Amino acid sequence: MNEVKPPKKPLMFYATIAAMLILVMNLFMLPRVRKMTVQDVDYATFMSMTENRQIGSVQIDGDEILFTNADDTRLYRTGAIEDPELVERLYASGAHFSSKIYEDVSPIVTFLFSWILPILIFWLLGRWLSNRLMSREGGPNSLMFGMGKSNAKIYVHSSDGIRFADVAGEEEAKENLTEIVNYLKNPSQYQEIGARMPKGILLVGPPGTGKTMLAKAVAGEAAVPFFSMSGSEFVEMFVGMGASKVRDLFRQAKEKAPCIVFIDEIDAIGKKRDGGAFGGNDEREQTLNQLLTEMDGFESNNGVIILAATNRPESLDPALTRPGRFDRRVPVELPDLQGRIDILKVHAKKIRISDDIDFEKVARMASGASGAELANIVNEAALRAVRSGRRFANEADMEDSIEVVIAGYQKKNAILTDKEKWTVAYHEIGHALVAAMQTDSAPVTKITIIPRTSGALGYTMQVDEGNHYLMSREELENKIATLTGGRAAEELVFGTITTGASNDIEQATRIARSMITRYGMSKNFDMMALETVNNQYLGGDTTLVCGAETVNEVDRQVETLIRRQHGKATELLTRNRAKLDELAKHLYSRETITGEEFMKILNRHEEGKSENASPDAATAS
Repeated sequence: MNEVKPPKKPLMFYATIAAMLILVMNLFMLPRVRKMTVQDVDYATFMSMTENRQIGSVQIDGDEILFTNADDTRLYRTGAIEDPELVERLYASGAHFSSKIYEDVSPIVTFLFSWILPILIFWLLGRWLSNRLMSREGGPNSLMFGMGKSNAKIYVHSSDGIRFADVAGEEEAKENLTEIVNYLKNPSQYQEIGARMPKGILLVGPPGTGKTMLAKAVAGEAAVPFFSMSGSEFVEMFVGMGASKVRDLFRQAKEKAPCIVFIDEIDAIGKKRDGGAFGGNDEREQTLNQLLTEMDGFESNNGVIILAATNRPESLDPALTRPGRFDRRVPVELPDLQGRIDILKVHAKKIRISDDIDFEKVARMASGASGAELANIVNEAALRAVRSGRRFANEADMEDSIEVVIAGYQKKNAILTDKEKWTVAYHEIGHALVAAMQTDSAPVTKITIIPRTSGALGYTMQVDEGNHYLMSREELENKIATLTGGRAAEELVFGTITTGASNDIEQATRIARSMITRYGMSKNFDMMALETVNNQYLGGDTTLVCGAETVNEVDRQVETLIRRQHGKATELLTRNRAKLDELAKHLYSRETITGEEFMKILNRHEEGKSENASPDAATAS
């Protein structure tokens, strides 16, 4: 899609043209008038000036002689007498004969050309500019300088536009939108049966999942004009400007129908009306009312399909999401495993890569990543290849870029003390070992104790084998036990605790509380809902919907659940203390180990226990 930008000429351009026009008219159309007063003199004076060669121009008109002084600055008049030698004397004195030295112009003509005509020209120019601005900016109620004009970017069909093939990982969403493309291409087949296309389609989903790209792909497939505008662009300082922009946007769309109007982040103007004391005088509310009218008012919008995107569908006004306005809601969710593979392949075509990259493995490691994050992962891989002096990116670049997106860059200047390094090594092995000793836990793929810019001194990466949509109570409890494994290892080996488990504590508490309040995994409350989720696509904040006594009971059960899993992790590590020491020593020396290395050491028969680092040796190191 190519953006159409109308040519813009400054006001000075038109003012300059008007000034030049007035100048030309004064030079060629207005009679030239000598602004000199006529002085009457006698004939003797005239003859004296002739003899003294003080005559410039002479005009003989019957019984009257008009003449000027030598430098043509003064005009004289005298009566003519019969003098046959007058012409010869004038020639001898150097005078010039002229047919018109002085032309008497009417004052009315001078006034018209000097005052009325310039004013008329500028008035006509102002009317023309005013009509042009009103026609482009939404009517006579619009303000000057584009304040009432919609700032929508207009795109037209081009050969290099976005197509559905360029959008990967959202097959269900593309299937829903394909029907819109077919309608825009061939509306007659729908009209014959009496079917009516949805007036509006709402794209909802987390940030970075490709809602805007899907909207452009619909316009690209249908080969129709595409109007794009953000919801925040409708909001203005002056009351009424947002509504004027809505009117202008739909006016332009109707002129270019069939077309697509895309409003990004529509929740900026489409929030629920609260019915406050100010009624409908609020600027945002007026803008919303105008949008409601344009979408389903008395005037038809045949051929205009409205697409909108938002991360907060629950905040939209019910009048906006009712049938007849936004008839269809299309979820654009995070991609699954196959979707991540397809997205990685699409973006990998834009860079030079090696032929042996296992995209399925990379996609598994990037579990939960959005389309935008996957695009960033591919770009980070290309940047890493350039830093390494290579001309193509390989699988190692992809894997390292995943770590960059998840945990940040390596902090090369962060130097841990030997004791801190041992602590982090035991902490991370504690996570991995508890996970490996439990069933229904995701396999460990990587363990590192290299500090990252996100603040993590190390991390343990677990990757599920496939798509995982449901989790049982046992799986959630195992996850809590894995999160407490790092703190349990510190307590077991060093007899003390550190601040390194802060993130683990937050995640374990969140999972335990959700099990009781949202998932109904408590015998005391059974299937009673104790909290609601707000903004499911923007972090999923929750709000408790229970009394104070119930909150205290929830806290008690959360504490009991975490304490039980913490004890389970401690027991597992105590029974496998030898492997804990062996794996921690290996991680301490290597700093980063893969899941294969971890499992190889874990499954190896215990030999040479004296070689394994003891807790006292670890503390003393």
